[in-house]
Amino acid sequence: MLTDGGGVNSIGGNTGDSLLEELNKEAENQETFDADEAVIVDDKQAWFNAECWEPEPVEADPQRGNRHRGKIDILEMLVSIIGSKDQLVNEYRVMLAEKLLNKTDYDIDSEIRTLELLKIHFGESSMQRCEIMVNDLISSKRMNANIKASNSQSSINERETMSLDVVDAIIISSNFWPPIQESSLQLPVPVEKLLSDYAERFHRIKTPRKLTWKKNLGAVKLELQFDGRNAEFNVTPLQAAIIMQFQEKTSWASKSLAAAVGVPVDILNRRMSFWISKGIITESEGAESNDRVYCLVDDVRDANRNDINSETEVVDEEGERSVASVEEQLQKEMAVYQKFIEGMLTNFGSMTLDRIHNTLKMFCIAEPSYDKSLQQLQSFLAVLTAEEKLELRDGQYFLKKYTKNL
Repeated sequence: MLTDGGGVNSIGGNTGDSLLEELNKEAENQETFDADEAVIVDDKQAWFNAECWEPEPVEADPQRGNRHRGKIDILEMLVSIIGSKDQLVNEYRVMLAEKLLNKTDYDIDSEIRTLELLKIHFGESSMQRCEIMVNDLISSKRMNANIKASNSQSSINERETMSLDVVDAIIISSNFWPPIQESSLQLPVPVEKLLSDYAERFHRIKTPRKLTWKKNLGAVKLELQFDGRNAEFNVTPLQAAIIMQFQEKTSWASKSLAAAVGVPVDILNRRMSFWISKGIITESEGAESNDRVYCLVDDVRDANRNDINSETEVVDEEGERSVASVEEQLQKEMAVYQKFIEGMLTNFGSMTLDRIHNTLKMFCIAEPSYDKSLQQLQSFLAVLTAEEKLELRDGQYFLKKYTKNL
């Protein structure tokens, strides 16, 4: 419900299963409830009405009578499931960031509507970062148009191998977004030149601000030509960088190709499976046992048999995320307290969750001060237990002890 803005459940195919539609229905029910029922301000009257309440008859229409049964708050249900309001907001923030970063058309009307409804429930202060993220998309659309307008007004003597018209950028205020996943990637020279020119024009308009590109994120629409035939693909930047290297030469050893695009060989081999599955690249064994040779096929008759429609969203076959999950962020923030927890367990032998929590609140008051909830601490201790650094027995946490076999 948090991620699906289209109103269609990807599992069951039923409409009305998006968070936005649920919040809209809830708002409509509240308006009906307020219109049909007088506001009760007297506690005695409220008790009297409660004592006089009777269930509706069995034959009553379940679609009617909402004003007698009371309003069901879907967000309160989610809060009770996830654990707290702050956790729900954090989860939504990560999901929103992932969704916004995958936008290719700046169309965020449903996200804006959902955010406005969430602000009513949780307050504007709780949703401030989410609002800044949405505003970044709105500002990006305007800035993107301004940069392209400045490009059209430039000197006609300025020649570029690629036009800025092919670039659409999402410009984010990184301090207000969840941590962005980064990985090394070396783009082809014409693309690097294009991004550098885009950043230079941004700097002229927004001096003294400068752009820092996250080259591994985004989507690339490619049109590959095969003997007069064209095939369109919507791929990740890494997949695009890989296939563009075959313009220089038609055969690459995996190690050389990995060095050319700036990624480890194992990642290259996994990503190459996309182009192999499309019938564009063939794979064979190299001179060394751990090396592979990739060749561009001579006759691509079936290159577009699995062609990806240019309007479909990019789907990363590895399932990697653009932003760090709430769990990953929590582990990074809690890592500074790990040595302190291990020191406490060394001194006291064993401690309960509540005692560890209270001790951290009492003594960890310097930067970074301890401000985590009991549920967040429990999640972190569960990770340490899974990594066999701690043990949990009868509600008590112990340091994991190892015995050496002599």
